[in-house]
Amino acid sequence: MKYAVIDIGSNSVRLMLWADGKSFYKKVIVTRLGENIASGSLSPDAMLRTAQVVCRFAAEGARRNAETFAFATAAVRSADNGAKFCALVRELCGLEVDVVSGEREAEIGMCGALGKGDGGIIDLGGASTEVCFRRGGAVDFRTSLPVGCVRLLNACGDDGQALRAEIRAAVGSLQASPVYPVYAVGGTAYLMACLFRGRGGYDESLQDTPLAQDWLEERAEALLGMSVEERKALPGMDASRADVSAGGAMLLSEIMKTLGIPAVRFSCRDNLEGYLAERRLV
Repeated sequence: MKYAVIDIGSNSVRLMLWADGKSFYKKVIVTRLGENIASGSLSPDAMLRTAQVVCRFAAEGARRNAETFAFATAAVRSADNGAKFCALVRELCGLEVDVVSGEREAEIGMCGALGKGDGGIIDLGGASTEVCFRRGGAVDFRTSLPVGCVRLLNACGDDGQALRAEIRAAVGSLQASPVYPVYAVGGTAYLMACLFRGRGGYDESLQDTPLAQDWLEERAEALLGMSVEERKALPGMDASRADVSAGGAMLLSEIMKTLGIPAVRFSCRDNLEGYLAERRLV
């Protein structure tokens, strides 16, 4: 059976084609659906360009004779016009969008990264961040925080002091007992793995890339000291994520520091695989 899964995030839209019992390939296009989320609404331009990419991915799934699913996360569920975006996608290509809750998003990400094993995830998105731990086969802790790399860019730009204050206000009260291994997933985690390895491109060789808290803290400070153009020249930098890279690195570092996690591993397997697992299709 073939499946196409589309993840409509606050920063990007991602596609996974699943065939022969495994992920055949993944694609990502940055659309910044959540660029205006601080206002409480999705902008018409962001909705249109994102819906067009969703429909493009849906058409690709159809060409592959795959059953296609689409789900949306923080930008859509928190916006007062999120239903309008879903209606736009339905109008353009007939695809129904499943809007997932924050807690469900956390569990989907965990299913993708951990399978049925114990451990934890930190899923860093554009408008929200999920933290989830499983102990003894049962969910021990899960939360969705209303903070992500796009929200941070919109609120603080590259003002280091403002970023620290915003992030600490969002994660300072976070309390949980980590269960290892802890994986980092999502666009920020992917970017940090690329920077650590010094190369871009999405492939399985990035799986289990170690990301230490102190390295992330140092990387965030270094990125804050660069212009966006200087960041784009770094080995491994995804140019479309250069402007959100400093805030994203700082956010991951601060969550790890708050929870006492010295290091995480990057996982290529995330909520795309987790969505199929949740639906018991794999």
